[in-house]
Amino acid sequence: MHPDVAKLVEAGRIPQAVGERLSEIAPGKFCSHKTWGAGKVESWDLSSGKVVIDFEKQSSQEMALQFAIQKTEPLEEDHFSARKLDNIGELRAMVDNDPVELVKRTLESHDGSMMLDQLDRELCGSVVPEEGYKKWWEKAKKALRESHIFSVPSKRTDPLVLRGDSLSPADTLLVEFTETRDPKVKIKALENIRKNLAVFEEGGTELTGLIDSLNKFCQSGRKLHLSTVLEFLVARDEIVQHFDSLELADSDLRLANVLTTEHDRLVGSLKGRSAATQRKIFESFPEAFGDVWQEEMLKVFDEVGSRGVTEIARYMLENGQDEIFSDHLAKSIANRSLGPDALIWICREREKSAAQVFTFETGNSILNLLDRDHVADGPSKSVRLRTMLMSDKTLIADILADADEAEARQFGRKLYQSPVFTDLDRKSLMARVIKARPETQDLVTGEFEKKIEGVTSSRESIERRKKELDEIVKVRIPENTKEISVARSYGDLRENFEYKAAKDMQAVLMRRKAQMEKELRHVQATDFKNVDTSEVNIGTIVNMEDDAGNPVKYTILGAWDSIAEENIVSYLSDVGMTLIGAKPGDVLDVRDLETEKNRKLTVVSIEAYNKG
Repeated sequence: MHPDVAKLVEAGRIPQAVGERLSEIAPGKFCSHKTWGAGKVESWDLSSGKVVIDFEKQSSQEMALQFAIQKTEPLEEDHFSARKLDNIGELRAMVDNDPVELVKRTLESHDGSMMLDQLDRELCGSVVPEEGYKKWWEKAKKALRESHIFSVPSKRTDPLVLRGDSLSPADTLLVEFTETRDPKVKIKALENIRKNLAVFEEGGTELTGLIDSLNKFCQSGRKLHLSTVLEFLVARDEIVQHFDSLELADSDLRLANVLTTEHDRLVGSLKGRSAATQRKIFESFPEAFGDVWQEEMLKVFDEVGSRGVTEIARYMLENGQDEIFSDHLAKSIANRSLGPDALIWICREREKSAAQVFTFETGNSILNLLDRDHVADGPSKSVRLRTMLMSDKTLIADILADADEAEARQFGRKLYQSPVFTDLDRKSLMARVIKARPETQDLVTGEFEKKIEGVTSSRESIERRKKELDEIVKVRIPENTKEISVARSYGDLRENFEYKAAKDMQAVLMRRKAQMEKELRHVQATDFKNVDTSEVNIGTIVNMEDDAGNPVKYTILGAWDSIAEENIVSYLSDVGMTLIGAKPGDVLDVRDLETEKNRKLTVVSIEAYNKG
């Protein structure tokens, strides 16, 4: 009790309990106010009943003693809020030098647990500069996880917890796994265990419970949580292989068994897995599928994301399957069936692993995929492929290096006419085409540019396109606007899937609207009359034969007249551009509309579509 207060108590002027509480706001003591934050008592005057407290948010605040007793709570001098007043320089030095110790001291003053919003209020602005707080916290959070003395939540609705110092490094790693239900956090905890296996003793019992827990989850969870089961099995096998004292029971689930029984669902479960995990899974394919493991691996090759593509390529090449792998890539390129991740890998490895399959046809496959993705509804899946085409300054030159003049002109024409690129990007790409093959310069100058300024199509298809645009403007865009408004009302836009999906669709609709308006401004209507049938032109029917003498017929019409089931194709399509200009007797490589494979066809005769 403060000496001045003790005299008042001894004289009977105030009760003992009041004296003890009054001593808690004596000069030099610390307290906290709900609105003004932490404060340090500067002075008091017991005779007049006044006290002056220097608060964080209200300096030198004079208060009545009775009011101060009621409205403040005492703080110990080692409490973090008190340290902010007396040792703010020391705490600010920790912001960059020792963020783990800074957060530890904060939690120690709050019974070892705080919600992240509480932590923000304690540190942001007063200790950590407000403008750099978010970036600092992301860096600090990583350091907290690596220290293993905190339980760092994956969601802001869970608390940040300081663990006891009595835990051993091994126990700390295991607690990180057992104390959370979030599969993503469990997978991260397993990664930490695998990186720090040296802290576990050979023959120790710490890991036995972990292995049992993993086995139990994998047995019961593979139907609903296959991706997590794959992660757990890979981690379990690595841990068991590291310690001679650990072994699997005959009844324990094996990774190869899961691959065999769940192979129809593998693609979705492999996406997003780390490269190391995917590699371990692919290494189990021979055990799982026996003599046909290469075939099974190539089935998922182009569907498992960029990491999976890289790991499958590396595994097959390292295990003597380069001929099978290259043959698969060559056929897929010819059939235009490769996706963006595989094409990106081929382009990046064009001077190394993919040198054998990187040809002019790779460039055609890229443009074909970009065009298909552009006209499809939904968010673009080929953004990374388009970005690579723009950023890789030598890619187009390499694509055209071995192409003949006709092929180079065909590639340049297709790129120039593609709706995928902005005008600025198109000019940049065409500049690279012309630099690599100067004979293509007329594609972007003079009469050719005027000729392709617009497209040609039938009046019926133009009317259909106008109705489609009308539906986008009057129905789909207003509906999308309402969806965005409703999704925004759900709150927290950072984790609002409905809002993100609606905004993605908005971008698709607006891009489609702008493109259709531009196309309709320049389209030329035609009835396909008076067409020249001495060679294949727009508005002709081409009668052909394959190598076996079977008849094949294509009808070449306008840009928007395609009906694939009836072999009616646009003159701008791959098939149309291949056939335009051909004459009876010419032998051409034509892509089949059903199988997507190229086949040799001979032009037999040409007739007019509109004979009127």
